[in-house]
Amino acid sequence: SLVGEGIRPEFVAIVNYGIVGLIQLELGAVDKPDINPERALSFYDAHIKTSTTLMLAKNHDYGEAWRSMRVASYTDLILMKLSRVKEIEDHRGQVAVSEGISANYMDIVNYALFGIIKLSTEEITPTH
Repeated sequence: SLVGEGIRPEFVAIVNYGIVGLIQLELGAVDKPDINPERALSFYDAHIKTSTTLMLAKNHDYGEAWRSMRVASYTDLILMKLSRVKEIEDHRGQVAVSEGISANYMDIVNYALFGIIKLSTEEITPTH
């Protein structure tokens, strides 16, 4: 299979979609590609760096609390953040607290990264 299946590849896809969302917020959405691959990778690298820097800062502040969480909890948090993005979009960006779509996308990326790390470091045992 050329496309990986399972939880880990889904988290990888979520990271990529989150970064694409951040790039679209910065550049605007288009119907056809309007940047070359090198420029796209440059934007991707910049946004993944910003997101992982935030992840490391939060990891420091919260003392690696994510390590004691279940992988399913990351999925729940990602779904909550997606719901929040939809709510912000429904209100055309008018929110009571100072959070925006980009902050939620970065959190989504980071929860997915936590899931990837957790799955990579944990021995998964069959339940049957």
